[in-house]
Amino acid sequence: MSLDKKFPSVADMAAGAAKRMPKFVHEYMIGGIMDETCVERNRSTLNEVQLMPRYLQEAQKPDISTTVLGQTFDAPFGVAPLGLSGLMWPNLENVLAAAAKQHNLPYTLSTYACVSLEEIRKSGGDNTWFQYYPSDTPEIEQDLLDRCKNAGYKTLVLTVDIPVETVRYRDAKSGLSVPPDFFDLKTLWQMVTHPTWSLTMLRYGVPQFRSLEKYYPPGPKIPASVKFISTHMKGHITAERFKDIRAAWDGNLIVKGVLDVGEAETYMSLGADGIQVSNHGGRQFDAAPTPVDMLPAIRQALGPEALILADGGVRNGLDIARMIALGANFVLMGRPFVYAVAAIGERGGDHVMRVLKQELTMSMAQMGCPDLISMPDHLV
Repeated sequence: MSLDKKFPSVADMAAGAAKRMPKFVHEYMIGGIMDETCVERNRSTLNEVQLMPRYLQEAQKPDISTTVLGQTFDAPFGVAPLGLSGLMWPNLENVLAAAAKQHNLPYTLSTYACVSLEEIRKSGGDNTWFQYYPSDTPEIEQDLLDRCKNAGYKTLVLTVDIPVETVRYRDAKSGLSVPPDFFDLKTLWQMVTHPTWSLTMLRYGVPQFRSLEKYYPPGPKIPASVKFISTHMKGHITAERFKDIRAAWDGNLIVKGVLDVGEAETYMSLGADGIQVSNHGGRQFDAAPTPVDMLPAIRQALGPEALILADGGVRNGLDIARMIALGANFVLMGRPFVYAVAAIGERGGDHVMRVLKQELTMSMAQMGCPDLISMPDHLV
């Protein structure tokens, strides 16, 4: 059976992924924080966005290409940063970076990915962005930024919405720890009963935070990584802290995790090249508003020329259209890409990107919308 018949949608890929991923991995991917109502609202608010079809307008071949920060992409979406991505599916980072390069889309590597920032450039090339969780140690921060520059990165995505460490109840119950403990009996049983994931993990090795391991204190890697993260990686970014990072990085700087209109204006006034409206996929604060709630007001405040990206709850090409109609220039997604690779394997990245492009093109043609800039005119 062809992939188009077996996995015609992201929903089908999600169902396939659930069968092949150990429970503690799957729970980490789909879950949120506390009662997980924010995850649910990300989807429900998107589903409520209506777009007006106009049948007198001809748009049989809509143009879905767009230019962001001087680079033209084939579609207005890309891969969001995924922490512990190599745990969700081994070698996930390289698979998605290579597929993004093939489809001319951006791929964003997380600081907490399981492939180093230098290695992923070999797969993704100039389509690769780096998502940065700051270190409070100036020498480490400067070295990380120098490594990004030396590796050829042009765009840094600074995440600001994790000021403190959080606890996710779903992960606590499923047995996930960070870094993961593969010798826990519950974890071992889940691995044994999901052999495809386990054999692939055996091929690529135990996941480590490869971009950070050079900074670990001496000793075994897992306890050393725990000590390093708790000691040196602090999430709270004040205005002064942001100014320091802006001064240290002379490339493009996108601020991820912005929801407040006033903060969006402040980041732009302090030198950000763009903001990413995001509630971290509903994973950090359960009472947070959704990107759908905040996008129109942020667009109105920043004006038509500002670069605004968005993520949160997007599962198909129609959702991409909805986000753009609400005011986003560009949309990032995480979970759909994990579903695809977990369900299909190495062909999953290519397949899901092709499906999303087709869905977006189909939706725009059905709306009578010839290009992305015309999308807000269809918002009901």
